[in-house]
Amino acid sequence: MVKVLFVCYGNSCRSQMAEALANRLGAGKVQAFSAGTHPLGSISVNTHAVMLENAIALTGHRSKGLDDVPVAEMDVVVEMGYGVKCELPQDFKGRLIKWQIPDPFSLGRDYFRDVRDLIEREVGKLLRELEIRKTRSENAHSTGEGGQSAREP
Repeated sequence: MVKVLFVCYGNSCRSQMAEALANRLGAGKVQAFSAGTHPLGSISVNTHAVMLENAIALTGHRSKGLDDVPVAEMDVVVEMGYGVKCELPQDFKGRLIKWQIPDPFSLGRDYFRDVRDLIEREVGKLLRELEIRKTRSENAHSTGEGGQSAREP
């Protein structure tokens, strides 16, 4: 299972949406987490509302900081953009991806919906890319040099 961490500023809006969407869309293939570089301590009411519109409850979610998640164990870390800079530990061996997702904090619910939909599209692209990489990696392990099966002499 691929571990993905989504990082935004307050872990109140964007990264919470991305975590929930990735866990739903990548069920059984991805384990998603979220954190904020400056966690606000709560999840926005509008974040809860727009996710419920897509039948995703954020029950059990809480606003977390980078110290609250095992960053070094992640396969992928996604910076949500617009000033978000994630300090990665020296032993991080995964991949850093940078998105430019606008922060809907303190904006209206319609803006939250637009951001949610943008995040859903980006998460979908990421999951497809991870599946392609996994398939390629599996194929590379099952063939030797010259494209012959590793089981053949």
